[in-house]
Amino acid sequence: MTTDGRALPRPETHVRDEEWMRAAIDVARRTPPGDVPVGAIIVGPDGTVVAEAANRREADADPTAHAEVLAIRAAAHAHGDGWRLEECTLVVTLEPCVMCAGTAIMARVGRIVFGAWSPKTGACGSIADVVRDPAHPFAPHVRGGVLADECAELLPEFFRPKR
Repeated sequence: MTTDGRALPRPETHVRDEEWMRAAIDVARRTPPGDVPVGAIIVGPDGTVVAEAANRREADADPTAHAEVLAIRAAAHAHGDGWRLEECTLVVTLEPCVMCAGTAIMARVGRIVFGAWSPKTGACGSIADVVRDPAHPFAPHVRGGVLADECAELLPEFFRPKR
């Protein structure tokens, strides 16, 4: 807010991040039954979606089939620089876990944007901060909490019957 009460314009990156997060939310809504509804997209340097994926751990009987890992794999095949995704942005509806954060680092994803915080498994600041650990040779820029409420709304319906 300005001193006269007017709202400051939001930075262009924040508006773009929200648009991308809405796309990730749409992907999350297509998660197969039985899997935690998480959606991820990889956005290329020109702003186009290079890859997208939803969680498929239960559907594929694969403990590594998290949305982020699947999207990173697909982007590595589609992107012109092989597995190096330095100019790409990972947009995901839930804070990445240790495995997914580590995969993003190893793929050299340039930026991570996530929605809901994950206080039990989050590795971008909640329970761990894998992406900012100085032991890693590469550290992506991270922005969390983008459309956090909308992203969090995807989860209770999945977890309610399990508790």
